[in-house]
Amino acid sequence: MARKTIELLLLENVENLGIVGDVVKVKAGYARNYLLPHGMAEAPTTAKIDALKEARAKAQAEVDCIRKDRVALVERLEDVHLTLIRAANDQGVLYGSVTQRDISDALNDAGFGVEAAAVRLPAAIRRVGEHHIVIQYEKELKVEVELVINADQPPAEMLEDEQTKDAAPASAPAAAEPAAAG
Repeated sequence: MARKTIELLLLENVENLGIVGDVVKVKAGYARNYLLPHGMAEAPTTAKIDALKEARAKAQAEVDCIRKDRVALVERLEDVHLTLIRAANDQGVLYGSVTQRDISDALNDAGFGVEAAAVRLPAAIRRVGEHHIVIQYEKELKVEVELVINADQPPAEMLEDEQTKDAAPASAPAAAEPAAAG
């Protein structure tokens, strides 16, 4: 079965497809079910292509400006280390999970304007520890950010060690007092 594609003229910018005035080839189903009903595209005609030249030049300038900003952002994100504190059990499993939105919000709070869609996360993070997160805008425009997720309370093993240390010095002076009194 051959896949049918059709040519359409974009009437507005469509993410990952093209900008106003581009003539693109898309699958018939995508055209029929999304682009055409939403008024984003129509059949290309020479008159319509000529009419959209000015809008296309303006859209291209906007795309170039956005790309320049994203390149600068990727360079700023080069050595970023992000730390999040989350509730976790004593085995280091988070009670919730860390999602693209959480990472995006943390980066925005740190002064980086990163949209959640740019955070590439194969699955929500469910464990404390160090994770490497990819921030990607285009195929070649990406950067890896180090994310450390810490538990809001130390794990049980660490608590037991601290309790053992605290208990030993408390019992030693108690044993020394009766010897000094006698």
